Amino acid sequence: MYKAFKFPKSLKKNLFHYCPGCHHSIAHRLLCEVIDELNIQEKSVGIASIGCACFLYFYIDVDILEAPHGRACAVATGIKRAKPELIVFTYQGDGDFAAIGFNESFHSALRGEKITAIMINNTVYGMTGGQLSPTTLPGQKTTTTPEGRDPNLYGYPPKLAEIFANLEGVAFSGRFAVNTPKRVLETKKAFKKAFLAQIYGLGFGYIEILSSCPVNWKMDPVTANKEVDKLAKYFPLGTFKDEVEKFLKGEES
Repeated sequence: MYKAFKFPKSLKKNLFHYCPGCHHSIAHRLLCEVIDELNIQEKSVGIASIGCACFLYFYIDVDILEAPHGRACAVATGIKRAKPELIVFTYQGDGDFAAIGFNESFHSALRGEKITAIMINNTVYGMTGGQLSPTTLPGQKTTTTPEGRDPNLYGYPPKLAEIFANLEGVAFSGRFAVNTPKRVLETKKAFKKAFLAQIYGLGFGYIEILSSCPVNWKMDPVTANKEVDKLAKYFPLGTFKDEVEKFLKGEES
């Protein structure tokens, strides 16, 4: 009998520890499905650093290294340059990727490093108590902005997918979400494109995923899932650069 859905080979059969309603688990499953479909499990290396993302090795059955806070792209760069035959990806939160690690993230993209960077954007520091992060929305309350983020004091959230799309070294850049079935399917396609950018040697692949964080947003899981739509109004969903599609069409012609 045909199976429309099966457990990904590269996803370990461990119970997720993530809070109810968190979208990390969905992102993990999609990531593993793509790893399986591209048949890259045996040569994939994941890099996580600090935050909820650091538990990646509990769930994904590939080689995983843990980098110092914010340095995942730097570690990934070293591995890829030393062993270019490997498929190297980072899995980071918005605080890790866009705050303390922004220098490493940005310059890896500028250099066109042949790595895949995944940023889970839940607009707060999830593991350490829900503090303000670079992507906290204007007016959003956090433990360090109890009256809401004031752009006059803290600036505005950067739209990284759009910024990265304007960098010559970037081959794929897009922002997606997993709070509806349709968006889950769209995100999986984007995961594949971000990895193909590396596999074809086209440049840096970046994928951003808007994620709920019910505990730190102080919402129940259902409400938090709907709240992602509010995030998407500030951080538009979609693909902003896709050199992979151009490459594939060129091959076909």
